[in-house]
Amino acid sequence: MQALIIIISIGLIAGMAIGVQAPMSSMITQRMGMLESVFIIHLGGAIAALIPLFIWGSKFSQWRELPWYTFGAGAFGLIVISAMGFMIPRIGVAPSLIILLAGQLVIGSALDHYGWLGAVQRPFEVSRLLGLSVVMLGVWLTVK
Repeated sequence: MQALIIIISIGLIAGMAIGVQAPMSSMITQRMGMLESVFIIHLGGAIAALIPLFIWGSKFSQWRELPWYTFGAGAFGLIVISAMGFMIPRIGVAPSLIILLAGQLVIGSALDHYGWLGAVQRPFEVSRLLGLSVVMLGVWLTVK
């Protein structure tokens, strides 16, 4: 039970971080442009990651063992930041975040179902379909 509370807490903190990052990235995008925003955000993240890497060490020497396609992960940040920069000034932060969350749940369900990209395989069941339907209803109610 304690492990589940820790997992949920970490997830909630990460979700709040996305909630704060989204309008901040949108501000940068509106003032400077999409590519500049992505660069600044990734540069800030890289600098923030360097501090603990210097303190606790790193496993950079193992980079050659990664599948080639994992190097595209940063490019997905371009899509996320661009989408937020586009959506937030038009529909607001909460509707933008719920749309982003809905997209995450749809792809997450597919990744789980098939066990793609190292995900634990969990079959798509009626309960998940019901849950996704509720989320999509929430998206519609939030955006309309």
